[in-house]
Amino acid sequence: MGGWGSGRQNGKPVADNALQIDFARMMRRGEAVAGRSITGLLRWSYRGVPSGCISYTCDMRDPAASRLEFSFTNKGRWTLENSGYVQHVRLSFTLPYFGGKRWWMHCPHDGNRVGKLYCPEGSETFASRSAWDLGYRSQRIADGDKQFEQLFRIQDRLGGPVGWGLPIGRPKGMWRRTYERLEQRYYELEAQCSPQMMAMEKLMR
Repeated sequence: MGGWGSGRQNGKPVADNALQIDFARMMRRGEAVAGRSITGLLRWSYRGVPSGCISYTCDMRDPAASRLEFSFTNKGRWTLENSGYVQHVRLSFTLPYFGGKRWWMHCPHDGNRVGKLYCPEGSETFASRSAWDLGYRSQRIADGDKQFEQLFRIQDRLGGPVGWGLPIGRPKGMWRRTYERLEQRYYELEAQCSPQMMAMEKLMR
């Protein structure tokens, strides 16, 4: 089995655990506004624990020269040796058939137009998913590990500790019917995983 939550799967980083810049989301939240220059902070957390923080400036006053600047002053687990590093990202827009403008970022590595940029743990810059050769966790889980991944996901949703053999319980505010459905699925997965765990324990003796 791999290291769940480690940020890597089969030796390669996955997009799920990288810091992500979603420009459409930034615009929805007012962190980027056409016709204005905005400076602020972008923060990330994983299971309630801060995992990254960078400052940014989004200058969209000139549509032909719009850009993002990221200042890596404090990135948590992604701490840089050069804390004053600044990365520049070009912005552009397309004109959809239904009207208005759709804004894009351009990958600093290959220049491709993208909606999201990623910075995997241990890296020092943001780039597109293809530039980093990132996959998604579900694409890189070995067949024998998929049941474990689903089981741990249920534990995480229930707000308890994640790991084999740990108890589950209904969190405050969750509908009993929802919990019962998750509980049933949890024990189904536990039964499916048990033979593999028993085989592993025999090998370790």
